[in-house]
Amino acid sequence: MPRVWAARYPVSIENHAVPAIRRIGVRDLREALAAGLADFLAAPTQLLFLGVIYPLVGLAAARAAWGGPLMPLLWPLVAGLSLVGPVAALGLYEISRRRERGLPVSWLNAFDVLRSPAIGAIAVLAVMLLAIFVAWLAAAQAVYAMTLGAAGPPPATMAEFLARVFTTGAGWRLILIGNGVGFLFAALVLSLTVISFPLLLDRPYLGPVTAMRTSLRAVAVNPVPMALWGLIVAGLLFLGCLPLFVGLAVVMPVLGHATWHLYRRVVEH
Repeated sequence: MPRVWAARYPVSIENHAVPAIRRIGVRDLREALAAGLADFLAAPTQLLFLGVIYPLVGLAAARAAWGGPLMPLLWPLVAGLSLVGPVAALGLYEISRRRERGLPVSWLNAFDVLRSPAIGAIAVLAVMLLAIFVAWLAAAQAVYAMTLGAAGPPPATMAEFLARVFTTGAGWRLILIGNGVGFLFAALVLSLTVISFPLLLDRPYLGPVTAMRTSLRAVAVNPVPMALWGLIVAGLLFLGCLPLFVGLAVVMPVLGHATWHLYRRVVEH
């Protein structure tokens, strides 16, 4: 069972359905990751099936951006996958929820979310994440246009593009400004959704606004652990991308399950 580190944070009795938030620490993050790995190892076949979705999407994005005007958006496309990760992990949350209750599990149970009473609220959050993803790509394109794009004609090859990025002042401005803007988008998505989707699956009577408000409160109560969690997610996703995105077939399921267990540690049962 999750530990309670300090005083609990109850909400107004006017809405008793809104959950209270616990304080967590670094140990809770380690335990959530360990539980996520255990879920992955307990049923590797169906989890690998789900994890392959991310590599396929990543490879498609890389292929689309490999040449022409989309080339500068290669990294924003790959990095932006993390912004829609909570939607891709919905089936993993459901599998972890069933294992937690001692129910039989197969990869087909991942699609049980489509029959969830909260599917409408989940769809609202999914559309919101898609809009944020599109806004991130627009922002990335704008950053490129005012830095490397304004420094000369577009590069003809990926090698030329990378050479300009790492050997010119405009390229380094692109790196610094682009990563700064990306950090803001990632922080926004983390704050709004770190526990929103698991919360809706667990308590379908809550709406999307309540789920997002609860997620924001969870981040406000646990700013340091949540920031560390964001760094862990970003680091593991980056490592998963290195061998042509194949590593995401393992990283994605583990993080998805771990997010469910993090939710269990943050929100009062």
